Amino acid sequence: MKLQKVFCLFLIFGFCFLSSIHGKELKTGIINFTTCITESKYGKQEQEAFDQVKNKMIALMNDLEKQLKEIAEKLQDSEYIDSLSPEAEQETKSRFQALNEELGRYQNQYYQVMSQANMKFIQVMNTHVSSASQIIAKKENLSMIFKKEACFYCDPNQDMTILAISEMDKKFEQESKVEKRKVSQIDKPKASSK
Repeated sequence: MKLQKVFCLFLIFGFCFLSSIHGKELKTGIINFTTCITESKYGKQEQEAFDQVKNKMIALMNDLEKQLKEIAEKLQDSEYIDSLSPEAEQETKSRFQALNEELGRYQNQYYQVMSQANMKFIQVMNTHVSSASQIIAKKENLSMIFKKEACFYCDPNQDMTILAISEMDKKFEQESKVEKRKVSQIDKPKASSK
């Protein structure tokens, strides 16, 4: 991550140097990527989808943990263990071990799924912010737009975050209208031919 920031800084300085050699003014903008995620309609939709996946996985693990706790309590209850046949006791211990292994698999799967979902979330949002940045750069006649996270300081007048969110929300609304039309066309009953 630090290497990426250093590379971005060298890239910025390189562009500034080249633009000064050619006598062309370098107009830049800054976008706060994090704010675009938290404030845009796309970001909120993607965060909701991410949370749904996370909550499903957590519910599965909570259910397994509850079952494990119940069996562990039974195995610690000497009266309960004494009332079981040796086969039933062994079956209960085997069930406990199987549930414990299953919980471990779910925990590993949870971390993998969350990592993949987070990566997809960032990629999708990066695509939306990039698209909005291109539109803003054309409208504002900017040579470049940088992520605010890559800068130590930027002039507040260069902040294009609100414009980016506005562009993203416009596109979101357009896509929502198209999607609603598609759904309404599917839901319309076909006229019967007589």
